[in-house]
Order: sequence, then structure tokens, then C-alpha cells
Amino acid sequence: MTERIEADVAIIGTGPGGGTLAWALRESGARVVLLERGGFLPSEVENWSPAAVFGAARYKTKEVWRDGDGRELHPGMHYFVGGNTKVYGAALPRMRREDFAEYRHEDGISPAWPITYEHLAPYYEQAERLYRVHGERGQDPTEPPRADRYPFPAVPDEPAIAELRERLRAQGLHPYSLPLGIDLRPGGRCERCGTCDGFPCRVLAKSDADVCAVRPALERPAVTLRTGAYVERLVTSSGGERVLAAHGHDASGPFVVRADTFVVSCGAVNSAALLLRSASPAHPDGLANSSGQVGRNYMHHVHTAVMALRPRRNATTFQKTLAVNDWYEGDGEWPYKLGTLWLIGKARGPMLTSLVPALPTRLADALARRSVDWWACSEDLPDPDRRVTLDPDGAIRLTWRPSNLRSHERLVAHGRRMLRAAGFPVVLTRRLGVEFAAHQCGTARFGHDPATSVLDPLCRTHDVENLLVVDASFFPSSAVLNPVLTIAAQALRVADRALLRPAAAAEVA
Repeated sequence: MTERIEADVAIIGTGPGGGTLAWALRESGARVVLLERGGFLPSEVENWSPAAVFGAARYKTKEVWRDGDGRELHPGMHYFVGGNTKVYGAALPRMRREDFAEYRHEDGISPAWPITYEHLAPYYEQAERLYRVHGERGQDPTEPPRADRYPFPAVPDEPAIAELRERLRAQGLHPYSLPLGIDLRPGGRCERCGTCDGFPCRVLAKSDADVCAVRPALERPAVTLRTGAYVERLVTSSGGERVLAAHGHDASGPFVVRADTFVVSCGAVNSAALLLRSASPAHPDGLANSSGQVGRNYMHHVHTAVMALRPRRNATTFQKTLAVNDWYEGDGEWPYKLGTLWLIGKARGPMLTSLVPALPTRLADALARRSVDWWACSEDLPDPDRRVTLDPDGAIRLTWRPSNLRSHERLVAHGRRMLRAAGFPVVLTRRLGVEFAAHQCGTARFGHDPATSVLDPLCRTHDVENLLVVDASFFPSSAVLNPVLTIAAQALRVADRALLRPAAAAEVA
């Protein structure tokens, strides 16, 4: 028997888009139902076990996608309340003001956004408070303007990282405190353990969408959550003007959700897949896809793991406190932007063997004890041929190749020289491929023109009047930095201007 659920707003997905939107609507009086395909990630000993989290991939989906050549891949996706923020590294920077404008890269154009930094600035402030961001204004040479300080002071360096910061400064660089979302407030839960980046937080001290947004939203009776609820398709009126229902299933069987407004917030890959699965005679190429842009322009940054080694052991526990943006805008000799370098969580042996299975365990452990671990990240460009599609059997096919590789390799080279000059004679690197799928964005870009975009500047679909997409699908470009804070800020803006104060939508440029 099919269960029937009634709501005013149905939100599919509980990551930084859907979860934050539910939080913003919690006092509105609207009946909000959250539909999440996963459950709550359990608090258990394995949360902090490198062997369980990385070696056994305990929390990673077993779902199989295919790459552009049809080869199977196991994506780095985590289906839980809060989405991938349950295991993210909690870096929460704002995009730079210049990232909203058009600019040229070696492989093409990074397009302008239909909004400016100033449109998002007040919502960035709200998102930083909601997600408990710790940082320090004035250190980063690329920092955008701010109206106030960060909500909480920067996470302090441990001794080895403080020494590294000074060595970088001695090179004329500008290392800055990475904005982080962890609960280091007075009386906060954070223990500054060594298992934050890439791990679930057993004590719920990480500022993920579950802890900061979904759980507070659920304290209001008008907000409800259905876990284990997989939405198969959205069904529209005969003319396709409105979504009438979401059809799906959970452990109890099939269900149908009817609502006045539907919000898709499944992540850039799965949101595109849901829209494509929802094709109908009124929308033959996929729901809200008259532009042909649904699933196209997939981006996920160009990522390289960087391991700097020296004979002395690195006794740091909480390592991820430092970043370098000196080459964000370029290096003066190459005419294009390069990207950013930031510390990641302290490497452990099982983390290295998960990347390089042939690496002997004892060698992996020895390397991890002596390393300082970085991430190099460069902008990935939109391309209509880098895309999400569905194979005839319904499986997701992710066709992607990296862009701006010469710029990225130049960034990695700067990082290698920087670290060697700081006293690390050996620097190892490994670039990540399509299966990594982190920072995914761009598959339902927003814009003013319905012929070239899926969404308007408030994330409402051009084609379907009561359907929105609120996750990183809306990004027309990927910029360089972690997208979570920008997703959350836009969710707050959408709630404010499109749902709570629809008359304010006319003010959007």
C-alpha cells in the first residue's frame, strides 16, 4: 500500500542546501518534510578509526556509477542525514568577490554569476554564525570584504604548524588561519582530535548540516524528517507547469509526497539524476530541462594530495589550521589563476594505503608519522560535455576530465618549492580522479536566460513554477574554495527572498 504524505514544502536531501533551507523555514509555520535516502550516521567507535573509515570505507556508499568510458567507479559519496558534510573537513571559506565575475583560464572562460558577492555577503554572515565558523580577519591577501569579525577566533596552531607558519612567512608568503566549522566555543564539544578531516565526528562537534541545521529544525513540530526515503521521480501536472508529487520508497514500501513547493537538494550529481529520471511527455528530456543544461557543466575542482616529509616526526594531532592563497590570482609570470593550498587532517597509514593499495602498511605508517599533509586545489571549468547522464539500466554515468592542468601543475610546483624551502626535502603528490567527486557542482546552473540556464538567481527552475534546486548544482563556475558555505548562504538567501518574502525576489539583479 502506498503511503501518502502532505506538506507545504518538500525538501529532498539534507546536506548544506536542503538542511540549511529547512532550518531557515523552521519558524515560518509551513509544514516542511525532509526526505533523506540515508539515516543518521551512528556514533560509534569506528567513527574515529582510520582502518574502518578509509581502509574498509565503512561509511562510503556501495553504489556503483560509471565513468565516461563505461567503467565502473565507486564514488566518494556518503548518504546520511547531513550528506557529505558528515565526513568533510569543515573548511568554510567564502568565495572571493572576483570569483563572481567572468575571467579567463588557460582552458577557457569561468563565467560570471547572475549575482554578486554583495548579494550573498549578509547571508555568508548568517551562515558563518549557524555553522560556528572560527577564523581571523586580515591574514589572507585574497579575503573578500567583511562587515564584522568571524563568529569565533581562529583555531590555534599546534607547535609544529606554528613553526611551519613562521617558515612560510620568512619566504614572504602570507599563510592564514583556515576558516573552520568546529565547536570550540566555551564549553564546546570539540576535542581537537586527529580524526576530523574525512571522518565522522563521534562527539558531534563538527559543524555539519545534520548537527547545525537539521537537528535544530526538527525541534519545531512543523518540520519532519523521513530517513531511508529514496525519491525515484517527480511527477508534474499534465502540462508540466507544476510538480504535483514526489514518488519514492523506504523500508515500509512506496510513498507519495504532495506539497505546494518542492526543493531538490541531493547534490550536483544526484539532483541532476533525479531531474533526468523525472522525464515525462511534458518534459521529454528531463524535468526543467528545456535548456538542455540539466546534467551538463559538471565540475569538481582539480585536486592533488601533497605529502611533505622530513626525518623528524610530526607530533601534531589537529593539523588543519593553515592555508596559503598567495597564488590564488596567479604568480606574475603565468597569466591565469592557479588556486589554493591548505593543510588537511593528519595522514594515517590506512589513509595512504587506501590511495595507494600497493604501499606496504609499515611504510605507510612510517611516512604518515613524518608528514605534514596538504591539499592543492585549482578551478575546474564548466563544459557541456562534462556531464551527468543515465545509462539505460538507470545507473549514473559521470563523464569528466580535469581542466586547467598546466595551471594546477604550476600551483603544485609552487607548493613543492615552498615546502622544500620550509625544511621538507621530500614532497610527494597524487592527483585525484573522477571517483573522488568532492566539491561537485554545476549541473543545473543558475542565470537570467532560460535558454542557457536551468534556474533563476533564486534557484527556482525556469520551466516549473514550484520547483527549486538548492545545492551546488546552481554554480555556473566552481571557483577554488570549498563550496559548503556558499551553498548554505544561498540556501538562506533562497529561503528569505523566494519562500519567506517572495516580494523581495524582484530586488534581485
